[in-house]
Amino acid sequence: MSALGLVLLLIGQMEPVAASKIILVGDSTTAVNSGWGGAFCHRHVTSNVACLNLAREGRSSSSYRAEGSWDIARTEMATAGYRRTWVLIQFGHNDQPGKPYANDLETDFPANLHRYVEEARAAGAVPILVTPLARRRFVGGELDNTLAPWAEAVRRVATETDTPIIDLNTASATLVAAMGPLQASRLGPSPAPVEGVADLLTGESATPPPATPFDRQAPFGRRATDFDYTHLGDLGADLFAAIVAEGLIEVAPELRPDLIP
Repeated sequence: MSALGLVLLLIGQMEPVAASKIILVGDSTTAVNSGWGGAFCHRHVTSNVACLNLAREGRSSSSYRAEGSWDIARTEMATAGYRRTWVLIQFGHNDQPGKPYANDLETDFPANLHRYVEEARAAGAVPILVTPLARRRFVGGELDNTLAPWAEAVRRVATETDTPIIDLNTASATLVAAMGPLQASRLGPSPAPVEGVADLLTGESATPPPATPFDRQAPFGRRATDFDYTHLGDLGADLFAAIVAEGLIEVAPELRPDLIP
């Protein structure tokens, strides 16, 4: 048999690839260059997984849908050829009062999550809810986890809809509290300003400097390198992406062979 014939024979005997897809939906704390999602797709999936980060800065559970980003995600869910498609959904930061696209904690926010879950399932995907990443702001030496009520709302929706959940809020709050203000500040996009270090040493999170004025490189009024207590630099992204990967292995054991803890 010729070399070409042997190659064709081997190709004919190959089994079709059984690939999965993971889609990330959410706000800046999941998005590339500001959240854990980029590190997750880069470091925690094998080549048998298509990992697509559709999270976007500044979005709430309502504005993400209103602008059409959820329509894009649903189109991706319906793409044929994948063994199964999983959708990780994390909102909360921009749903809080004072944000441009805020949603009521008791009514609109859970209703929005219910709808995401229902529509993901209708598209043939497996939804997984993720509680919002804790902010790293300390008051009097204690972590001020302002997102705890929003995390609890996500847990309720997960129970009501029988949806798997990754409790990133509890995991991140526990870890950040143990690190303390100064160490936790290292997880942000850039080092804490020198004038704020003394406050961090006393257990207080100093007010971060003003965000960079809006321009084409700074969607929603900030650059990826602006220091704050919400967004992530490389160290923070790696840390919390690993937590998400471990949580995903726990709630979706079917994915275990294709996830890297």
